[in-house]
Amino acid sequence: MAPKVNRKRYNLADVHAQFAEAVGGEEVEFDAEGGTYTFPHPVFAEEEWATKVDAAENAAEKGRALLGDEQYEKYRAAGNSDNDLGLLFMAVQQDSQGQIRKRPTR
Repeated sequence: MAPKVNRKRYNLADVHAQFAEAVGGEEVEFDAEGGTYTFPHPVFAEEEWATKVDAAENAAEKGRALLGDEQYEKYRAAGNSDNDLGLLFMAVQQDSQGQIRKRPTR
């Protein structure tokens, strides 16, 4: 079998690091009333987390899926909005798509 011309070989650790750098890390961190909150970056999220987020049927369910019970309770107790959390999630997804297109290849 003849060797492929212009064959590119990827190193998974390098690709992972490039994507993490392009999107700003493996976690999303944001400030709101009551403190700083985090959730997994959608590009790096575990399947179970992503399934819960995708299955959410309203803003409150999505908020709880994004943050987990403990952070969500703190977030809501501080007077923060489920809708704002949904907007943040959409912004993260849109920003990621733009940044991934600019990902360095080396």
